Amino acid sequence: MYEDYYGFKERPFQLSPDPRFFFASSHHQRALSYLQYGLDQGEGFIVITGPIGTGKTTIARNLLNNIGDENIVAAQIVTTKLAPQELLELVASEFKIPLNNHSKADLLRAIENFLIQLNQQGKRALLLVDEAQNLPSETVEELRMLSNFQLNNKPLIQSFLLGQEELKDIIQAPNMEQFRQRIIASAHLKPLSVEEVKEYINHRLQQAQCNKENIFSEECYALIHEKALGVPRKINIFVDRILLYAFLEELDVINIHAVQQVASEMEIELTGSLRTNQMQSIEPSTSNEQNSTPLAITNQIDNIQKTLNEIEVYLDNNIKKKLKMSRYVDKLLQQKNRLYAEENSTNEQE
Repeated sequence: MYEDYYGFKERPFQLSPDPRFFFASSHHQRALSYLQYGLDQGEGFIVITGPIGTGKTTIARNLLNNIGDENIVAAQIVTTKLAPQELLELVASEFKIPLNNHSKADLLRAIENFLIQLNQQGKRALLLVDEAQNLPSETVEELRMLSNFQLNNKPLIQSFLLGQEELKDIIQAPNMEQFRQRIIASAHLKPLSVEEVKEYINHRLQQAQCNKENIFSEECYALIHEKALGVPRKINIFVDRILLYAFLEELDVINIHAVQQVASEMEIELTGSLRTNQMQSIEPSTSNEQNSTPLAITNQIDNIQKTLNEIEVYLDNNIKKKLKMSRYVDKLLQQKNRLYAEENSTNEQE
């Protein structure tokens, strides 16, 4: 909606990972360097961990997009709770390995034959496992077993694991010692600092070919950092909404008041006004109702009142959003009518 108003060629804060918008903070650059180092070594595991939304998938896409070696055949899988055999089936599918049947022995044989054929062509396989924290430890161990496929003392396949912080707990378990000994480098992504948030926002604006300077006033960045906790994905969601709000309000420069207004709206929408603990507190007690004390009843009434108040605020904010959207539609209609009038005027002059 706001692209034309601010002169963007595309939306700068889309949620889908795009290598073109990759921002190399110090932590992200280190993680990417470790992945590149792993590629150069041609063996061992690289493990990248980090909280939700810190850019692990974007780093993986950036790596795949910039692999300069045509002899590396790469595949990326996004995992759920897969058993070892299910993982092998997914690996075979991603590398487009034909299968006669799906027994584990046949799966391993087909994968090994495929890897040997790649080696004979002077190539090797790279497997990027995203959301690896979902894998049980025995499935992670299956990846180690795949790394045992070798020819002339060289591994035929290399795996990089990317996952949330729970992945560290899986790898640090006592039964994962053999896997840990195969890890040649690991990195942990952290949220962006205030200065990095500013650089991140301006970087994405430039990538979208913004033709305006200083869209955000200087004091906005600290508040955006505070509200989004320095997490890139949250920053994308937050700033996208700020730009929409600023467009509807026809702001050329976005000030801290606009950021605070959007933050107030989103705190209700995203955190949820009907909190679980409040809803649980007004559910019937499992104990005998005759034992309820007047104080307990009073607390329940207070909780119900709080919930109703929050519902009222939530509905009020939704009404405000609909009014803003109506203003946006009216604005588009006015623009269309103006263009239509200008076109008719030109035709009459001709």
